[in-house]
Amino acid sequence: MALLTCTNLTVGYNGIPVITNLSFSIQAGDYLCIIGENGAGKSTLMKTILNLQPPLSGTCTTGDNLKPTEIGYLPQQTTIQRDFPASVKEIVLSGCQSRCGIRPFYSAAEKALALKNIERMGITPLINRCYRELSGGQQQRVLLARALCSTQKLLVLDEPVTGLDPIATTDMYHLIADLNKHDGISIIMISHDIHEVIAYASHILHIGKEVFFGTTDDFKKSHLGSYYLGENHE
Repeated sequence: MALLTCTNLTVGYNGIPVITNLSFSIQAGDYLCIIGENGAGKSTLMKTILNLQPPLSGTCTTGDNLKPTEIGYLPQQTTIQRDFPASVKEIVLSGCQSRCGIRPFYSAAEKALALKNIERMGITPLINRCYRELSGGQQQRVLLARALCSTQKLLVLDEPVTGLDPIATTDMYHLIADLNKHDGISIIMISHDIHEVIAYASHILHIGKEVFFGTTDDFKKSHLGSYYLGENHE
């Protein structure tokens, strides 16, 4: 059974559609990259997938016992978020909030999960540091650890390397690929970095004037793939 299925999905804002009649599905273990022109609706689609806004029509449903609250999310950071005055441990632990329900405190198991993900991301030495004092790459590791506290199945990332230097960018792509390959976490990621997309993704979703959904190999063979990889650029 698919983890996520979108059927005849139309999304937009203020009642104005930006993507219409889109259908695709994500299976366990898939690594899907969403690409397309600016303004094509990539972030709007992601917000709809995350139930942060309703679709204009069509459906987007989870399966394989995945609850919508169990999807890990790494959003684009704003300047205010980068300056958030909390410790690394506090931010990572906040990723367990969806597990708490009405309980006003974190359980021992949730605290252990946060520590496990802090260790998994290699940021244990930073555990008591203030988040706003960290580098961009360190902050993204913290947010990735936080997202992992919400999920063991599906991780959704919106431009996770924006603003990072080349070394931190490569490091982040390797971390995400490792989570997919070795932890079995399915990935949905918006990216403008087509060459990194091709290197890691199992599937590509292109939205815009032309829609493509399929394997990365099929995308490479398509005229869209040729265009994005520079073969037909003049």
